[in-house]
Amino acid sequence: MIYDVDRETLPREELETLQVKRLRNLCERVYANVGHYRRKFEEAGITPADINSLSDLKYLPFTEKQDLRNNYPFGLFAVPKENIVRLHASSGTTGKATVVGYTARDLNNWAELMARSFMAGGLSRRDLIHNAYGYGLFTGGLGAHYGAEKLGATVIPVSGGNTKRQVVLLRDFGATAICCTPSYSLYLYEAATEAGIDLRDLPLRVGIFGAEPWTDEMRYDIEQKMGISAVNIYGLSEIMGPGVSMECADAKDGMHIWEDHFLPEIIDPVTGEQLPPGERGELVITTLTKEGIPLIRYRTRDISRLNYTPCCCGRTHVRMDRVMGRSDDMLIIRGVNVFPSQIESILLETEGASPHYQIVVKKHGNLDVMEVQVELSENMFSDEIKNLQRLEGRIQKTIKEFLGVTAKVRLVDPRSIQRSEGKAKRVLDLRNEE
Repeated sequence: MIYDVDRETLPREELETLQVKRLRNLCERVYANVGHYRRKFEEAGITPADINSLSDLKYLPFTEKQDLRNNYPFGLFAVPKENIVRLHASSGTTGKATVVGYTARDLNNWAELMARSFMAGGLSRRDLIHNAYGYGLFTGGLGAHYGAEKLGATVIPVSGGNTKRQVVLLRDFGATAICCTPSYSLYLYEAATEAGIDLRDLPLRVGIFGAEPWTDEMRYDIEQKMGISAVNIYGLSEIMGPGVSMECADAKDGMHIWEDHFLPEIIDPVTGEQLPPGERGELVITTLTKEGIPLIRYRTRDISRLNYTPCCCGRTHVRMDRVMGRSDDMLIIRGVNVFPSQIESILLETEGASPHYQIVVKKHGNLDVMEVQVELSENMFSDEIKNLQRLEGRIQKTIKEFLGVTAKVRLVDPRSIQRSEGKAKRVLDLRNEE
């Protein structure tokens, strides 16, 4: 099923014509209304009149998260504050918060795109959606909520936390779909198991998972444990929130970016040069229709690649690979680039290891040392010491073979690594604290 057949199956030529028209309009709006962009255009020696095709996109300036912080709170807004009907913001734990504003049209577009996304993932108005994304300044909860209502489905606004109660509600209310982070779904599974509830016996059939990188191996693990179809959703608060792109249940092979609203490109994260289709690099997004705080060439720092081959679902919008990590979260260990998702893939293919892990990086003299703490699965916990030592050695050998870096592997007790009700914290980098 397709929510908006006309727009989601628009022929590529017509879609690109629409993108050029909206890109030109965007440039005119920010040049007239946002001092930051007017200065950036002038520094680059361009005007909106110079943007006449998609190939001209590369001449436009990048926008980075620091630009939002430098213009905190409302310096990048392109409309009068009385036209803003909602604000969202990041936590600001690594500096000033980034603040985004929405007009009434922005919120309507967001709900429409989330409804598109839910239907692409296999949902319909007949579904009962358990929404465990956090409500408040975080965009996840409200984004999923209004998208579910736009679809015509029933939404249960559970938000995050109270995990034991959530398990009971899943059983008592009979939700057919759940929205949360993939790591939290495994936490719910553990809590359900402790409570004697088998999630596979419930009506639950679809999980819409996002807000953190995860692998196909984790997808398989979740699907087997919960008895559901697990699909990937992508978004970020600076661009809109969840629903920027969505995996279709038909293919489960990349997430369709809704290109009538977002113009994507892939760049080399070091040089900033555009990369050709099919090459992996940093995802950059331009918001084509956003009114409150439109962004030109926003550097997401997420590592992905674009796939323009036709999809079996019939949608013509480009697909992005699942995010394998972030260019600013990438670990460099003795000259080798390491992403947490690569470690996760290895662990999920290793019998006896659980999907719960943490990477700890320290300095030993002048050398970087990486330790991977891995929770044992329940059935391995009481095994003989020599078998556990073999498991540690096997994981360490596989990491060396596949990633080219030596890591110390330490097996830890089941459920000893702290669980998160939001994004899982996979890396503890202590190199600057010693």
